[in-house]
Amino acid sequence: MKKIAELFFRYRSYTPIPFLIVMIIFENASVTSLISGFIIALLGEAIRLWGVSWAGSETRTTGKVGGTYLIISGPFAYVRNPLYVGNILIYLGLGIMSFALFPYLQIVALLFFIIQYYLIVKAEEEYLFNAFGEPYKKYFNSVPRFLPRFTPHRDSSVEQPPFKIKEGLKSERRTLQALVVVSLLILIKFLLSNQ
Repeated sequence: MKKIAELFFRYRSYTPIPFLIVMIIFENASVTSLISGFIIALLGEAIRLWGVSWAGSETRTTGKVGGTYLIISGPFAYVRNPLYVGNILIYLGLGIMSFALFPYLQIVALLFFIIQYYLIVKAEEEYLFNAFGEPYKKYFNSVPRFLPRFTPHRDSSVEQPPFKIKEGLKSERRTLQALVVVSLLILIKFLLSNQ
């Protein structure tokens, strides 16, 4: 399982591509699906941007799992893996936008990404336990993995990097570009098929 987790971690930026291609090819959108799906995808991107503005560009590494800080601020105060939650919302939103093979494609994609991120997260948790010890154990026991808690976790003893929205936007450039391009392709295909 560790080898599979490493493989998923290394190629996590590319695993959505087959699903996105199917979404575009089999697009069956409506105005309602386009609007509601885009709102969900934007929510996912907002969560990601908030997270990377705290965690920095280390979130883009594809080599080994690691990190300089134990980030417990921003969205990390509510859920341990906000970037993966954001990704799932982006993919789900795009799937709803396209309405391709609905609901089967969305269910299969959702299950795939939950399994992929679960395996990746297990490897990341092992690293964090080894690197940060007791503070991470306290955080781990207080903050859920994927479903957010209602109140923020606080621990003033854990050093945090500063919140940097400019770095967050720079780090998110690829994700934002992909979101815009795929959304536009779905919209264009919808408009062309409804002429």
